[in-house]
Amino acid sequence: MGVCVDPQYGGAGASFMASIQVIEEISKVDPGVAGLPDIQNSLVNPIIEIFGTKEQKEKYLPDLCTKLISSFALSEPSSGSDAFAMKTTAKKDGADFLINGSKMWISNADLAEIFLVFANANPSAGYKGITCFIVERANPGFIIHKPERKLGLCCGGTCALSFENVRVSSSAVLGGVGQGYKICMSLLNEGRINIAAQMVGLAQGCFDATVPYTMERKQFGKSVFSFQAMQHQIAQIATQIECARLLTYNAVRLKESGKQILKEAAMAKYFAAEVAQQTTVKCIDWMGGVGFTKDFIQEKYYRDVKVGSIYEGTYNIQLNTIAKQIESEYKGI
Repeated sequence: MGVCVDPQYGGAGASFMASIQVIEEISKVDPGVAGLPDIQNSLVNPIIEIFGTKEQKEKYLPDLCTKLISSFALSEPSSGSDAFAMKTTAKKDGADFLINGSKMWISNADLAEIFLVFANANPSAGYKGITCFIVERANPGFIIHKPERKLGLCCGGTCALSFENVRVSSSAVLGGVGQGYKICMSLLNEGRINIAAQMVGLAQGCFDATVPYTMERKQFGKSVFSFQAMQHQIAQIATQIECARLLTYNAVRLKESGKQILKEAAMAKYFAAEVAQQTTVKCIDWMGGVGFTKDFIQEKYYRDVKVGSIYEGTYNIQLNTIAKQIESEYKGI
């Protein structure tokens, strides 16, 4: 829960690559469970560690590394891909702020004690008024609705949030008033890489659960795996998973080297989600009739994988990002 956090705050002080591998490994077994340390390590902890005051770090990071679950509240009913067209406001009231509005699709919200909530403290300034607040679960007027009934990732609670004159002190502001946009953009690429790792792990887990079955299952007197047509399909998927993994690790490498990773993070997230979907479909095909039942885990991977093309930026958002970067690179020649 605190893979990269400085040991002085109770974290492991490990690398970004280490946190990526944690997400990948957990996702091999259950990508829904991986979503919890993903948000903690890629969004909440680094935001507090990078932008928080000394008092905020000392108050929250030790508990976040050991016993508190956190959540990242950005999306709203009318602002998904266009996340900064938010309507949640934070109005100054003396030394405090009053937050009013709602959020949607907030992961970990059913269990979280600490929420990073983005609200506009100066709507007339547009995105330049967006501010990040630390909101605790017990704040009066803060309502966490029941978890959504989802297709997949069912073990991870995803809830709507409501804010009805939720009072927070100025000390709850992270990074300064109007710095919310900067905070989000600074960590957007890391979030995409984490989802890529989740999708790589999911694909590998489904593949690992399926290939042994093709070796055991007999048809026409020999194992299904022994048919060349099956071997070619399995080889293709194995290659694609490895390509997705290398794209993901390359984005991590560049990030850790201080390089620009906007294009590489988008490529990793887009390709890994696409490969994971192809993998789960193929694995169900290879399982035959039993793959269509809930007695085998392939159908769970199949349900879990769909969100990979949606959250942390849809396919189209990733492709737009990649295309814009390519355009700017070639215009600069």
